[in-house]
Amino acid sequence: EVQLVESGGGLVPPGGSLRLSCAASGFSFSDYDMKWVRQAPGKGLEWVGAINTGGDGAYYADSVKGRFTISRDNAKNMLYLQMNSLETEDTAVYYCATGRFMYSDFVPQSQGTQVTVSS
Repeated sequence: EVQLVESGGGLVPPGGSLRLSCAASGFSFSDYDMKWVRQAPGKGLEWVGAINTGGDGAYYADSVKGRFTISRDNAKNMLYLQMNSLETEDTAVYYCATGRFMYSDFVPQSQGTQVTVSS
């Protein structure tokens, strides 16, 4: 059974940083591209970015490019999202998922982690 568990969210002031983690189990993690998706209050799902299987290629939404970094540790079955220079608009529930892209029928299969950027 595929299981993804996000952690590391919290309350942070604007300009601050957070590192989210995603623990994967139940599938061959190193064989899958992985992505982060978020959902802000009252809004739809937004693709944040993705990383390839080897971890040497990452892709980002324009809204987070230059501020967020995705990485992975295939030996530990872990995915990470380093978020710097956080803005209030980054407030959302963050989800990790398999695959590089987010299609219109995507539904998160994990509980996500809440990130709140506020002074």
